[in-house]
Amino acid sequence: MDELVYRTYLNILREELLPAMGCTEPISLAYAAALARETLGKTPSRVEISVSGNILKNVKSAIVPNTGGMKGVCAAAAAGIVAGDASLRLEVLSRLTDRDREKIGEFLRSAAFEVKKSTSECVFDVGVRVFSDQDSAFVRIEGHHTNVVAVERNGTLLKSGRAVAETGGADRSLLSVRSIVEFADCVDLAEIEELIDRQIRYNSAIAEEGLKNDYGARVGKVLLQAFGKDLHNLARATAAAGSDARMNGCALPVVIVSGSGNQGITASLPVVVYAKRMGATREQTIRSVLLSDLVTIHLKTGIGRLSAYCGAVSAGAGAGAGVCYLHGGKYDEIAHTVVNALAIDSGLICDGAKSSCAAKIASAVDAGLVGWEMYRNGSQFYGGDGILVKGVEKTIRNVGDLARVGMRETDEEIIRLMIENT
Repeated sequence: MDELVYRTYLNILREELLPAMGCTEPISLAYAAALARETLGKTPSRVEISVSGNILKNVKSAIVPNTGGMKGVCAAAAAGIVAGDASLRLEVLSRLTDRDREKIGEFLRSAAFEVKKSTSECVFDVGVRVFSDQDSAFVRIEGHHTNVVAVERNGTLLKSGRAVAETGGADRSLLSVRSIVEFADCVDLAEIEELIDRQIRYNSAIAEEGLKNDYGARVGKVLLQAFGKDLHNLARATAAAGSDARMNGCALPVVIVSGSGNQGITASLPVVVYAKRMGATREQTIRSVLLSDLVTIHLKTGIGRLSAYCGAVSAGAGAGAGVCYLHGGKYDEIAHTVVNALAIDSGLICDGAKSSCAAKIASAVDAGLVGWEMYRNGSQFYGGDGILVKGVEKTIRNVGDLARVGMRETDEEIIRLMIENT
């Protein structure tokens, strides 16, 4: 394939498949807070937090990992300030001890906190300002989870950055379903197997934890108890169980996709479950997972990191594409699987990170697998059916417009309702 496209796809995977512990929005806030405390050089007595509505939506109900069940904006910031290691970025809270948890509780009781909604138009905006006596420090993250655009101490700017558009440097406009399939066919495994192996290991481990223990609403366990272990149900239950654990405080890391651990779980685990059941080779599994990852990223590129459109829908379509590829599907089969999946589940709302994400993941995986089953059984949706148009790329653009533009007011209303009912 074209060398530029090939290298760009490698860089996209390297930028996207990052390890993170816990829901990535609270973790991003904890990272900013840890960096602010490090810049201040001492423990603050007062903390001002400014976040965009989408950050508030995703931090409000998710348990901050390694804190013993604490949740919310102040808890995430306090954990970062008291015991976070900013050098670990999205694993900033991975080294907390029992004593650290006690100190976080003490800090929440003793320090003064102020939380307000950011006035920035950026949907991903986190600002943490800390004070101690006459000293202060400020850190701002904008665009994506680790993109630090400002570090200040006592009003002096120590570091500035660019408000990049939610993604890394690799050109996502080069993504297309046809080229993704071509890349999955020809990529040198030595260049990507370490990344994909880590994704499979990490995400499988947290799913196993979710199936063994009672996290949140136990969606994965309930699916298995109610509907059994046929392959289709096992795939969606496994993905849901990973989210059960992740949304409810499990300290195990995951590998994220499009800035989301839930999407990283959804894009990978159904493919892995199918691969194991059919006895696929390691190479087949890796190529199928990376195809799912890239389809997910392609779908999310036009939508944005955060919106009113549930990101699991894109990852579920990616998973359906990955399973299709695992069974020998080529461009036509994969394109129709993606279109079918989008026709089924597009419009599923994101009302924040929380326990019910696991159920939405199960629904999204189901849509992806049904989309694949439909096409291989000679059934499909056609251009003109709702938002579908002829051609997978045009349909993907329509979905991006729906999520990014059409659902903007929906997002604002969701945030308003969540704030009023706090």
